[in-house]
Amino acid sequence: MKFFLLCVCVWMVSVDNSQGQQTKDDTLYYQTYPSKLVGRYYLSRKFSGMGLEKGGERLWYMPNSTLNTGFGLTYQNLTLNLAYGFGFINPERGRGETNYLDLQAHAYPKNWVIDLFGQFYNGYFLSGDNLQLADGEDRLFPDMKLRKVGASVQYLFNGDKFSYRAAFLQNEWQQRSAGSFLAGMEVYGGQVRNQYGILPTSLAREFDLRQVKFMEWSPTIGYAYSLVVKKHFFLTLSAASGFSVGRTSLHDATGAEERNWAVRPNYFLRGFTGYNSDRWSVNVNYVYNQVNLAPVAGHRIHVGTGNYRFNLIYRFAPGPKLAKKLDWIDRTKKKLLGR
Repeated sequence: MKFFLLCVCVWMVSVDNSQGQQTKDDTLYYQTYPSKLVGRYYLSRKFSGMGLEKGGERLWYMPNSTLNTGFGLTYQNLTLNLAYGFGFINPERGRGETNYLDLQAHAYPKNWVIDLFGQFYNGYFLSGDNLQLADGEDRLFPDMKLRKVGASVQYLFNGDKFSYRAAFLQNEWQQRSAGSFLAGMEVYGGQVRNQYGILPTSLAREFDLRQVKFMEWSPTIGYAYSLVVKKHFFLTLSAASGFSVGRTSLHDATGAEERNWAVRPNYFLRGFTGYNSDRWSVNVNYVYNQVNLAPVAGHRIHVGTGNYRFNLIYRFAPGPKLAKKLDWIDRTKKKLLGR
């Protein structure tokens, strides 16, 4: 059964005053909507795969995750999305069946970028039409499991002029071009396992790989920039990277272990483009995180996690009754922040 988390609710309480007031720079560069609801219809696909290089062969294991469609609401820093992967937009393509729970939270308080990951995938296939496999070898790995948890926290140095929320959550409107440097840290850990073997038979003769375990930590630095054309059209690009210190261990069919420590570069890419106005926004965005593991016994492995989405956005003021209920969010926020 193809599974997608039907309800994702993320509430990040920012430690700044950006939702209640604006500085002079804010009004020049981006507009906020502290009292409006942001409604969205969206299409989205999430994935977490593994790339592996051995003996000149490059393998890319991908899940058969679903394209999901749904609706969502954002009010200040509270977002609720409901989506499902309907069968009519997910035809069978011979990629097997994947059961998964993909928890990705991408939060953007005014001066921070916070990403949380929890990937739990069962069932993979080998991607790539040019992959050379021996006769009779299957591309499907229904018993292969991937687990990844991690977090990335970065400080946004120019949050008074540059808004991630305008590009990702659409509860702000970037009206002038601006950019910002980023700096922070990230940590990831997880494993990939398959009791029947991770490698195709033709590549498993020297080392019949059954399990990969990893843990990594890294400081990061990056830059983000929004190009705004005629106030309404925007292109936002962001890249961050760091040299991670990590440990990787590989286990074969006999239980023998090979392990190694190494320093490897990871990277985090984001791209957003579309049209924004006071009420409407149409945009597409893509977020991709790659964790490169320490090479072990001729195996070079990376874990890639992504999320791409199309959004149709409409901002509107809540009615009097709903506004009273939403006022509870403002009071709760003030109590949490001691105001």
